[in-house]
Amino acid sequence: MHIDKVIINDTCCPMNPSQTTSNTTNLIINSKIIKTNEEQKTKLASMASSDKAPDSMPVGDGSVPPGKPLTMGHQVIDKSAQMLQTLKPIKQMSQHVCTFAVYGHDMSRQIEAHHYITRVNQDFLQSAVYDSNDSSAHLIGVEYIVSDRIFDTLSHEEQKLWHSHDHEVTSGMWVNPGVPEMIQKSELENIAHTYGKFWCTWQVDRGDRLPLGAPALMMSPQVVNMGVIKPELVRVRDNKFKISTEELRKQRANFAVSKPGNARAADYWMHTGKGFAIDIEHVEMKMLEGPKYP
Repeated sequence: MHIDKVIINDTCCPMNPSQTTSNTTNLIINSKIIKTNEEQKTKLASMASSDKAPDSMPVGDGSVPPGKPLTMGHQVIDKSAQMLQTLKPIKQMSQHVCTFAVYGHDMSRQIEAHHYITRVNQDFLQSAVYDSNDSSAHLIGVEYIVSDRIFDTLSHEEQKLWHSHDHEVTSGMWVNPGVPEMIQKSELENIAHTYGKFWCTWQVDRGDRLPLGAPALMMSPQVVNMGVIKPELVRVRDNKFKISTEELRKQRANFAVSKPGNARAADYWMHTGKGFAIDIEHVEMKMLEGPKYP
């Protein structure tokens, strides 16, 4: 019996979708190096977290996601369950953060991201990431956030999958909409010393009407070339929340930040010019002892 295997490939970060090359041997899940030939790459293209959109989209009227409107019966079921169940994990979400993210395999693609954060302890946060703060927002991924103290315990290879938050905070990109800067100041100073691992599971920016293909590893905004967020994206966000990213940047200019990124392996693309993409390959499935499947 076979199962699809996820492979993380070290790829060159293209400036635009047409510049895509890959080196498939640098970082592989399960520490096993697997090279794929050109034929395999072609077969997997629609499944990879590359800039190429999947070959086909679901049929329908173009709605995102496709599907019929909720019936009155299902609305009643949902409301009843909401009143009767505790939904404890969701109720632990304590912050809404709006920021930006960049695709780790193609940094010409940038998105606005809305994080709904749960603080698990002083060194670890987890967030559900949406494409907006509307009631109809799409869940597009998940980000885990650790303090620099925890980050320093990770292996060098693991650190490559994480991004820093210091510039994201001090540049004014990271905001808690509706919360006065004075109130969030201490939290922002803490976040400036953290690192995140953000997997995007639904690439809505390329027109995907469903979560299709493999997830994409995302990177944080940075001060250099491909990490600079497009001014138009920032302007739209600022107008929506009636804020000024430039003013926030000035107010946060004296924030203490974590040690330079080159002292750690985070923000891997900044040191190497390469990012990560995921391919999927069929492999033999590990099975318990027992009857064999045909």
